[in-house]
Amino acid sequence: MTATQRASVLDLASALARFGMAAVWIIAGIQKLDARMEMAQAIRAYGIFTPEWSEYLAYLIAPLEIVGGLLLLLGLFLREASAVAAVVLALFMVGISQAWARGLVIDCGCFGYDPNDVSQGMNYALTLLRDAFFLILTAWTIWRPYRRYALHP
Repeated sequence: MTATQRASVLDLASALARFGMAAVWIIAGIQKLDARMEMAQAIRAYGIFTPEWSEYLAYLIAPLEIVGGLLLLLGLFLREASAVAAVVLALFMVGISQAWARGLVIDCGCFGYDPNDVSQGMNYALTLLRDAFFLILTAWTIWRPYRRYALHP
């Protein structure tokens, strides 16, 4: 593989990581926008925050996810936006892990929340694997941000 081919492959991986994570954050945020009460229930189910903090976070999370996704999509402060996203993902993973360790049967609320869903809760292992994959994509964007089509890389 020549240096040019290698650079092209790395550029493709960087583009997929950047735009893929932009889509993840924007979609997750949009799905939560009109479901703040349900999101507060999902957050409260983790047993970490008081009801008041759960409601506050329910109002805050969706807009922040959308803004973070837009920063990645538009190419604004790519490394900084990705670093914040990595911290948020790590915190989400800690919350999910503690719920799993405590044996809670809850919906993660990651891409919205359906209080009428009577399933057996989230699959913790798959949810953590998915988030670990997202964390890898985010780390890739920190390491090698795709700067083409970026307004302010």
